Amino acid sequence: MLTSSLSAPPSPPSARRRWTVLAVCALSMFLVGVDTTIVNVGLPEIGRGLDVGIHGLEWVVDAYTVVLAGLLVVSGALADRFGRRRIFRCGLLVFGLASLVCALAPSLGVLVAARAVQGAGASMLSPVALAIVVNAMPDPRERARAIGVWASVFGLSMAVGPVTGGALIAAFGWRSVFWINAPVVVTALVLVAVFVPESRAERARRPDLPGQALLTAVLCLFVGILIEGPRIGWASPAALTGYALLTAATAGFVLVELRRDEPLMDLRLFRRPPFATAVLGATAVFVALNVSLLLNTLYLQHARGWTPLASGAATLPMALGAVLCAPWSGALVGRLGPRRPLLLAGGFTTVGGLCLMNLGQDTSVPLILFSYLLIGVGFGFANAPLTNTAVSGLPRSRAGVAGAITSTARQVGAAIGIAVAGGLVAGTDPAGLAAASHPGWLLVAACGLFLFVVARASRPTAVGTPAGRPGEPGTTG
Repeated sequence: MLTSSLSAPPSPPSARRRWTVLAVCALSMFLVGVDTTIVNVGLPEIGRGLDVGIHGLEWVVDAYTVVLAGLLVVSGALADRFGRRRIFRCGLLVFGLASLVCALAPSLGVLVAARAVQGAGASMLSPVALAIVVNAMPDPRERARAIGVWASVFGLSMAVGPVTGGALIAAFGWRSVFWINAPVVVTALVLVAVFVPESRAERARRPDLPGQALLTAVLCLFVGILIEGPRIGWASPAALTGYALLTAATAGFVLVELRRDEPLMDLRLFRRPPFATAVLGATAVFVALNVSLLLNTLYLQHARGWTPLASGAATLPMALGAVLCAPWSGALVGRLGPRRPLLLAGGFTTVGGLCLMNLGQDTSVPLILFSYLLIGVGFGFANAPLTNTAVSGLPRSRAGVAGAITSTARQVGAAIGIAVAGGLVAGTDPAGLAAASHPGWLLVAACGLFLFVVARASRPTAVGTPAGRPGEPGTTG
């Protein structure tokens, strides 16, 4: 059993048990990642089943990601205070029960509400699982390898979600993408009870309820404007009201966080270029991934008449690239630091987006698959250096919050990607969908280019090379 402190526990678990803990946590992370993307390929079928269009369907995805992003930081803090395993198990239960409601939803409103609750459960899994892994891996190089495995599993989950969803929909209908969560949740609950030790931060922070409320408001308003803007008009009175509320909520959040002794999110960390660019890089990577996945689904199913299974299978090259390159990226981070894998991630993502800049009705399938492969490779190379940089940007005793900030950035990127991609093609007839998607592929390329900025700001040292005094932000040990 681990002690309450993350730094130098007196009785570290054996190597076998440490990697068993990683495997159990990775299983739950796989569940969260799959549920972020598995619904994408089923959106047309959900729309037909519930009689709603693309505009309404965006909320099916973003209700999950917005709530997940809004609660990640507070979930990490609660886990540091009350025990990571306890919060982790609570998250699994909430996630599983909400999945059952999603599977039984009779209307769009019920489905969106259940997806929001599902996101609340998922928020207790992602940062908490990462904190458990970091806590179990005290050696910096072993921790870097573990994060590489973690990134590989997470990349696999995000990339195979559409494939899994397509297969389930073809065999059992769209509701099966939610039913499938039940056995995974039950298995994870059993494994957590048997293998995962309890741990807490040495000194937990007090809850920041005003900061939490304002952060949730900022995210909901921002994504809501992106989704509803094309429908209500960007200069309409409703949109202008939304801009004013968003500005006020953002200003209020910044003021509250800067004045609190123990803020929900320490905004002063963003003064450090490596940390700030890593968080922005995580956002950009997930914007690119989710734009690619949603445009793929809508283009192949609506414009080219492919089945959900076929359009999901088209993302297999993306999954392959992510799975093969994520552990390689983790090894590179451990030996050489984050800069080189970030340069590779930026290059592959940029070229992948540019390949589809002129996507047409009859663009060759090999070119489409090649582009998805490049984007998957970029995604695989990006996650390990971004995750490691963000986690090592805070003291290890705050690993829950560190993981939560990175995960928040990811989910914000996912929500933005869905909203932007949906806004580009909403209301477009099948014949014009390919042309309408061109700005989306340009955005994917731009996200890849931004990773070069992240690489330039990152430290060139390998993990395990001292980067500062112990306990200071930026220290890996």
